[in-house]
Amino acid sequence: MKIEKNIPVEGKHNKPIITDVFFTENHIKKPIVIYCHGYKGFKDWGAWHSMAKQFAKAGFFFLKFNFSHNGGTLEQPIDFPDLEAFGNNNFTKELDDLECVIDWVLENKEFTNQIDNANVNLVGHSRGGGIVLLKANENSKVKKVVTLAGVSDYKSRFPTGAVLKQWKKDGVAYITNARTNQQMPHFFQFYENFKKNEARLTIKTATENLTIPHLIIHGDNDTSVELVEAKQLKKWNPTAHLEIINNTDHAFNTSHPWEKEEIPEEFQEIISLSIKFLKEENYTSV
Repeated sequence: MKIEKNIPVEGKHNKPIITDVFFTENHIKKPIVIYCHGYKGFKDWGAWHSMAKQFAKAGFFFLKFNFSHNGGTLEQPIDFPDLEAFGNNNFTKELDDLECVIDWVLENKEFTNQIDNANVNLVGHSRGGGIVLLKANENSKVKKVVTLAGVSDYKSRFPTGAVLKQWKKDGVAYITNARTNQQMPHFFQFYENFKKNEARLTIKTATENLTIPHLIIHGDNDTSVELVEAKQLKKWNPTAHLEIINNTDHAFNTSHPWEKEEIPEEFQEIISLSIKFLKEENYTSV
């Protein structure tokens, strides 16, 4: 297996998109799978590396990346040394980043003999689940999409009333990262950017408009993004497949750092279901 880590991909917003690729170097053209992390996430979080290797072993060209403004840097792609970038992140930047990554892998001559450029698939976790649905709706290159504990709505996550007014007045609001103890900023541009692009950023509309296969995977003990959001996605796209994983949380019973070789059976289940869905023309639940 060939693994290339921390490749800087040029984006549209003056910061590199740090990217990893996993594939078997055998000159067989492979379906492309691009994974998008969630809020306060990064490509090297937890057990995503184990997932990447399994996808590669299953015959995919797997790519995972850090959004350009997730707070990581080329020198330190794990954690959040660049809080200024984190504060200036927004949903349209993430959509731009994903578009750049799609174009980069399709146009990269190094991968010409390794990829099936007519078979691009997206996988997104949590907030990244919303991003992949929005992108799948607006980019015809995407053939299938998988959401893992994906959100169904961005608007409801913004404050209202006095809290919103205070955010506007201060220009910044902070959230504590429980793992790193950092005070992570959100500059008010985040809300302004959402309002300006609300029609484009409405996940309900994108999901209703989907004409490609969609797999929804969600844990029944998810307290970060509740199961009702997965059921909303299914309601908006009745042809989608909904798989509810029992006794599992938002990260499918993994955590960071994940230093063990073995992974929880619930995490293995989401990998196996995703691979099955992406490989089969007519997916049926296990």
